Amino acid sequence: MIQVEMSAAVRTSFGKGAMRRLRVAGKTPAVVYGGGSAAMPLELDSKTLMHQLLEIYRRNAIITLKVDGEGDKHVLVCEVQTDPIRDTLIHADFSEIDLQKPRRFKVPVVFSGVARGVDLGGEMFIEHESVVLEGLPLDIPDECNLDVTELKIGEHLNLGNIALSDSLKLVSDASTVCVKVDKKLAVK
Repeated sequence: MIQVEMSAAVRTSFGKGAMRRLRVAGKTPAVVYGGGSAAMPLELDSKTLMHQLLEIYRRNAIITLKVDGEGDKHVLVCEVQTDPIRDTLIHADFSEIDLQKPRRFKVPVVFSGVARGVDLGGEMFIEHESVVLEGLPLDIPDECNLDVTELKIGEHLNLGNIALSDSLKLVSDASTVCVKVDKKLAVK
């Protein structure tokens, strides 16, 4: 799983006017929920936050927020609000997680190689592009690799064919077809 560090400060000003002044100063308001305590209002540097969010967009990532005077918090991105006209950050919500508790994550499946059946005139059909895994957050891979080179026409691979470490559990149904190779459909 991707790990990113960000610096943050506890936010002491609230309200519409204060948030506008904060954004003009190049800061983005944010909130951290969870962790067994009350929600913590934060402010982060907008430019740095935007750059790091673009790197982890649509990927599983654990962010370590280095909060001034509060220590480190391990969080996941819950929601990011942007201005649709100016394309600037308005607000970010984070959810604090415990790195020692197993969680479920949706992980993309990457297909490697060229199927033999495709070389023989078949067509490869991808049925599922992701799989749900359960495990400790730092044990979750960025992606799962599935080698399709041995697939012939009429054959398929299930989600259960994905090689996983012993620390991970497949939550998705192992018998679900992930990828298959069939004859090409005739176009009329």
